[in-house]
Order: sequence, then structure tokens, then C-alpha cells
Amino acid sequence: MSNLIARFVKDESGATAIEYGLIAALIAVAIIVGAGYVGTSLNTKFTEVSTAIDTAGKPKAQ
Repeated sequence: MSNLIARFVKDESGATAIEYGLIAALIAVAIIVGAGYVGTSLNTKFTEVSTAIDTAGKPKAQ
């Protein structure tokens, strides 16, 4: 029985799995934040381009 407990205490594979899980979670958060920023930037650019196209087709007021 003491041999089983000693092996359990020395086993670090569970800790390694937790560390990999934390790394994966941090990477996922970074990707989500980056994608959100890129999406917002693209939306702003497309809005600017759309406005420029709309105003380019209209005659100037005299």
C-alpha cells in the first residue's frame, strides 16, 4: 500500500496535463482577442470604403 502511495506522489503526468491545458487556454484567449481586434479594424475599413464609394457617385452640391 505504501508503494502505491509513493508512486502516486512521484507521478507528475497529471501536472503536465494541467500545464498544457493552461497553455492551450491562454493561446485560445489570445486568438479570440486578436480576432476581435482584426474584425473591428476590418469593419471600420469597410465602412470607410463604403462611405467613399457612396460619396464618389453623387454629384457635388452647387
